[in-house]
Amino acid sequence: MSDLQTASQSCCSTSARPTGSEIRHPLQPLSPDEIRRVADIVRRNPSYEDAIRFETIELLEPSKEEVRAFKPGSPIRRRARVNVSSARKVSVTKMTVDLASGEVLSRKVLDGQRPMIQLEQFLVIEGLVRADPGFIAACAKRGITDMEQVCVDPWSAGSFSIPGEEGRFLCHVFCWLRLRKNEAFYAHPIEGLNAVIDLNSGKVIRIDDYGVTPIPMTEYNYEREFLTEFQPPAKPINVVQPEGVNFSFDGPSLKWRNWSLVVGFNAREALTLHDVRFNGRPVVHRASIVEMTVPYGTPEGGHFRKNVFDVGEYGVGKLANSLRLGCDCLGVIHYIDAHLNKIDGEPWTIENAICVHEEDAGLVWKHTDFRTERVESRRGSRLVVSTICTVGNYEYGFYWYLYLDGTIEHEVKATGVINTAACVPGQPGKYAREVAPGLMGHIHQHILCARLDMAVDGDRNSFVECNTYAEPLGPANPYGNAFYEEETVLKRESAAARRSEPASMRYWKVINPNKRNRAGTPVGYKLHAPHCVTPFVHPDSPSGQRMGFTQNHVWVTAFDSEERYPSGDFVNHSDGSGDIRSFVAKDRPIENTDIVLWHVFGLHHPVRVEDFPVQPCVMTGFKLMPFGFFDGNPAINLAPEVNAASCHAKANGAHG
Repeated sequence: MSDLQTASQSCCSTSARPTGSEIRHPLQPLSPDEIRRVADIVRRNPSYEDAIRFETIELLEPSKEEVRAFKPGSPIRRRARVNVSSARKVSVTKMTVDLASGEVLSRKVLDGQRPMIQLEQFLVIEGLVRADPGFIAACAKRGITDMEQVCVDPWSAGSFSIPGEEGRFLCHVFCWLRLRKNEAFYAHPIEGLNAVIDLNSGKVIRIDDYGVTPIPMTEYNYEREFLTEFQPPAKPINVVQPEGVNFSFDGPSLKWRNWSLVVGFNAREALTLHDVRFNGRPVVHRASIVEMTVPYGTPEGGHFRKNVFDVGEYGVGKLANSLRLGCDCLGVIHYIDAHLNKIDGEPWTIENAICVHEEDAGLVWKHTDFRTERVESRRGSRLVVSTICTVGNYEYGFYWYLYLDGTIEHEVKATGVINTAACVPGQPGKYAREVAPGLMGHIHQHILCARLDMAVDGDRNSFVECNTYAEPLGPANPYGNAFYEEETVLKRESAAARRSEPASMRYWKVINPNKRNRAGTPVGYKLHAPHCVTPFVHPDSPSGQRMGFTQNHVWVTAFDSEERYPSGDFVNHSDGSGDIRSFVAKDRPIENTDIVLWHVFGLHHPVRVEDFPVQPCVMTGFKLMPFGFFDGNPAINLAPEVNAASCHAKANGAHG
């Protein structure tokens, strides 16, 4: 019996920390030993000598055929994707490496491309900016003399054709003042002062000073050491599973109730799900969040550059938190570590990067026969696979939920600290809202893209759009109450680039036209998409060209293992070429074939006063819901049960 099956009544956890000898599945992420071996293979074939920088060392995922042919205990071929760059030139080299033979199987040099900005680079930028004479002088104009008080946040620089920036690998910074140790510095923006840094040379190339705005100096703290008054202590709500949990692991393979899947993780996407099945029937071959862009809506000062691509320019996986039991994760928890590479190619581990646990999910179904007063009800539960990443001022929690009725849900929880700027008190302007006197947050959006490699009862799928229309008044609709749904199979990529339409209650589904349910209709899954976002950045602008994927709420492409990211492989300083629009321009057939569904969703964020000093979680997401996939309600045969731990509250003053 496993540790998970013998979990005690108190909160507990276990962690999975595989070594190189414990590879149990072809989709299992690279172990630390494997990362080290890949780096050694690349170094034996150097192109950059001592200037080499490792952006990516990750598993080269095997083909679908290899995955499906795998049997436990059979040999596993391990290959890696590697991206390296040099401190001496603007270029990226893509490689594939075979771990067993030690060979570099392929190599492609991409001059002019920039890698993701690495965490290690972020950590040195603050020191570079603080030491720059021009920056020190600009701070002195604002009455700042202690440079240790200055906090510098690096941002990607975008692509704006600014003279002097051509042919470089840059980042752009915004600055704040920290008044004392651990104090919340986002309350004190140093408005109008930015620096531009060359990440290859490690030099500040320019200071941009847009004029002095008084720094708001009132403190707005959130850390416990600064708070003098708390709400009354609450009685605990404990999640206990005295008989253990209902899930089990074999390496990265996870089984829970009717579900099975493989859990993955990498530096760019963070959490990935693979080979997701219900009762052995495939639903999704691979699911992940492949991009998130955050455009800010102001042209003022240096803020026009704030249009970061958190996945493609930074890689959210490297920014994952080490989750804490009883705080980030409540209940009986299984943790999984993430093994990634540092910029020098050495492995490093984020402990407890992934949390797996079960939650009560309320009623899954209920009915009372009012004639006989007989009642049948069943409670649902859900499996949660999650990670939380800190991207500068914001935290993003990424949660995948699996439900007993066959639904798959993805939820993103956005929290952390809004990106603040300073203003004259009472005068935030038209692009921002004042959250405290002299302190404002600009209107912005968080637009994400999910890549869903669908496999609804197999690889041969089609994409269907559903619209509802009212029958015109007349002989066919004499009472004015008739309305109907019309389904359209979208047969080519060009036809399947679509936007939501509330007026027709539009939705989409992926069907398998070769498999039928008991009603004789194709089995399928519906995309429930309640959080479609209207982009406001002009599509022909520099930022708009780079975020072309936001122009539609769904895209569907014919499967290609190399078409992985909607903004292209290399997003830093990109111009929009090589993105999802170039995939769709091929106009391949997408009927009854292997297809990928890309869903664009997110948050429109006019900042609230309540969002500061720390923003309460705001949620967005989508669901994949069975639509004719089953012959009836798949949860109809859940065993009836009454939770013995539930009892009357007997709250003070309550009657009953």
